[in-house]
Amino acid sequence: MLRAHSVQAVRDAEAALMERTADGELMRRAARGLADALDDVPAGELLLVLVGPGNNGGDALFAAVHLLDRGVRVDLCLLDPDSVHAGGLDAATTAGARVVEAPGGHRWVLDGVLGIGARPGLRDRAAQWAEWIDERGPVVVSVDVPSGVGVDDGTVPGPHVAADRVVTFGTHKVASLVDPAASVGGVGLPLLVDIGLAPHLPDPVVEAIEDADGTTWAARLHPQAQTHKYGRGVVGIAAGSQLYAGAAHLCVAGAQAGPVGMLRFVGSEALSERVVDRAPEVVVGRGRVQAWVVGPGAGDDVGGRLADAWDDGVPVVVDAGALEHLPATVPCPALLTPHAGELAAMLDVERDDVEAAPLEHARRAAERWQATVLLKGRRTLVVGPDGPARVNVSGTPWLATAGAGDVLAGLAGSLLAAGLEPLDAGSLAAFWHGRAAEAANPGGPIVASDVAAALPRTIARFLGGGS
Repeated sequence: MLRAHSVQAVRDAEAALMERTADGELMRRAARGLADALDDVPAGELLLVLVGPGNNGGDALFAAVHLLDRGVRVDLCLLDPDSVHAGGLDAATTAGARVVEAPGGHRWVLDGVLGIGARPGLRDRAAQWAEWIDERGPVVVSVDVPSGVGVDDGTVPGPHVAADRVVTFGTHKVASLVDPAASVGGVGLPLLVDIGLAPHLPDPVVEAIEDADGTTWAARLHPQAQTHKYGRGVVGIAAGSQLYAGAAHLCVAGAQAGPVGMLRFVGSEALSERVVDRAPEVVVGRGRVQAWVVGPGAGDDVGGRLADAWDDGVPVVVDAGALEHLPATVPCPALLTPHAGELAAMLDVERDDVEAAPLEHARRAAERWQATVLLKGRRTLVVGPDGPARVNVSGTPWLATAGAGDVLAGLAGSLLAAGLEPLDAGSLAAFWHGRAAEAANPGGPIVASDVAAALPRTIARFLGGGS
């Protein structure tokens, strides 16, 4: 898995490592990795380095020395000449960098303004530099994180640098993975430069599933030769209504794509007939299940459906309209799957508040209901009452389409019924859901049915180690 650590954890790991390495070795490793990450800057090109105080600016200055050695011209803008890393400035200017008063017509920028220890939000001259970047649109590479973001919470509370890519050191930061900060770090994940911190880092605060993690779950999810359908798990689906009949079909399709051996559907007689017509494998009516999915496209009876699911004493995926009927205390293991608007209503806050600080609000809900919360979004979060949060890094903007959440809820319920804990079920479902969307029509529009259809092969590839 990808792992992200808090600023304090990184600082403690750096201190432990520095006791075992030569003075300045960590900065040399970081600078070398940063310079290597800028190998696409052509020789003869003029690069502007925005230099802040301390080690972040020092990393950028020593990287500039390597760039100068291979023919890149370098200008330096100093945020505060009195607090600049003196050794780095001397090395860069001796190698040929020149100090300039302000950005000009530069097409390449290295953002070394603020590091991971700074307060979020840029001020004064640094804010003016960020405004210049927004207006002129140079290619920006940020050192560790885009300057101005909330490193430990993924927020963007004030002026900040919008980067095209980020080069980070030792471990990912929360801002590397969690929106909205991750959204200002360019397309894709930051490039992680190994500087030797791993042996000194504690458990992460945020994790993300990768394609290489498939073998971790393969043994738990692959049926054995002697397994029967009930042994694979049975999931109950209470979804759909006269107004939203399609939600039932999509939720069933998502669940069928998962690892369970059987589905039970509970709904009106007319809707049940339609579901079985499309999916003849489905059994209609209540019976023994290992998990429930309640709420996608639900009608006025959703409160009763949820109460019935709690009565079975098995894990429950609570989605859409069922979220309005959460009890004060959740009686069974639960995976709550709101989008930002639904979470705002659950917590009695504004949607803008949730979107500005999704990790904070997902944690609040997880603590409030002592349940796992899957907060849907560009970077879907899966957060339990304790332990590391998970963030999903798969998917495509085309996944913002009607019914996609119904497929996701069914798939998550299938994983719960197969025996996974809510955190694993939610994060694995979100990852597969995103990868299936990417595979359904690469680079083009999709509908939710396309995602459901792409799931079985997506899951097979993942469990097979990506082959």
